[in-house]
Amino acid sequence: MLHRITGLGVLLFLILHVIDTSWAVFYPSLYEEAIATYQSPLFTLGEFALIACVIFHAYNGLRIVIFDYNPRLWKHQERAALIAVGLTLLTLIPSFAIMISDVVEHYGHDPFVLSLDKVLIGQLPFAVGIAAAVVGAVLLSGLVGLITGNEDVSDGKSTGSRVERFWWSYMRVSGFLIVPLVFGHLAMMHLIQGVFNLTAAGHTIVGTNGLVNVSGTAVEFVLARWNTSMAGAGQGVAIWKLYDVGLLLLVTVHGFNGLRYILTDYTSFNPFLKRAAVYLCLIGGIILLVVGGAALLSSVDMSTRDLACKAQEHLGRTAEQLSDYCRAVIGS
Repeated sequence: MLHRITGLGVLLFLILHVIDTSWAVFYPSLYEEAIATYQSPLFTLGEFALIACVIFHAYNGLRIVIFDYNPRLWKHQERAALIAVGLTLLTLIPSFAIMISDVVEHYGHDPFVLSLDKVLIGQLPFAVGIAAAVVGAVLLSGLVGLITGNEDVSDGKSTGSRVERFWWSYMRVSGFLIVPLVFGHLAMMHLIQGVFNLTAAGHTIVGTNGLVNVSGTAVEFVLARWNTSMAGAGQGVAIWKLYDVGLLLLVTVHGFNGLRYILTDYTSFNPFLKRAAVYLCLIGGIILLVVGGAALLSSVDMSTRDLACKAQEHLGRTAEQLSDYCRAVIGS
């Protein structure tokens, strides 16, 4: 149950994160508001919960992978579960210490804080989108039920068994590959850079060969990373785009297939609901892959940071809280 609960928590954040990161390319003003939301007290607490969910889910997932490929080890499952919890706590202690230090430093300098009502209102589009996906999945299930006679066509079929064997293997192989990618991402974004320094003017952008966030906008942070190449600049491979493509593909498919396991476990008694659960996971996974992929494949220059500067002013930042670059942009 704990593995499933933490997986659901990570998947919820993944949905928010992929969609709002795409806004750095398509809607810079919305992305600035999204990052201001992440820097609010409510989401600061959520960040600690997210890190705990990711770390436990990763360690416990590795336990499952190792034991499933070595069934003789299952007699040690209780001890292994305790080891997974222990490793989680050992990892969380230094991680939380770094994060708490960042929180104390941030709130000790009279920071810009987005009001709670704006933070909650900002989540409404996500809630509406998820509700629309649920409605679409239910309608699609009803339509398919009218055609097939509301039978679970996969039950007892050898094709279904082969497909499920594939997904069984995929979840374990992808989970093994995801762990270093996700841990690397968390270390860079939440520990080395820190959420509050995403919009710190003059702060070095992690993983970019020393590039500095001149405008102090979250948009410049994302675009500078995505434009960073292996060769340093210019003609090389965009290393962080490639890294994020791997994360997007592996984590999205892994996450929504995990959601499928959970939902179909609790709807197996009803073919209509079971189909709706499967279609919901398909709809969610496809949308996330399309939106995230479109952002990663887009070519965007740094001129969008001017729009981001104006968005920061619109959010209500004072002149003192804006960078010199943004004050110049707004003044002109």
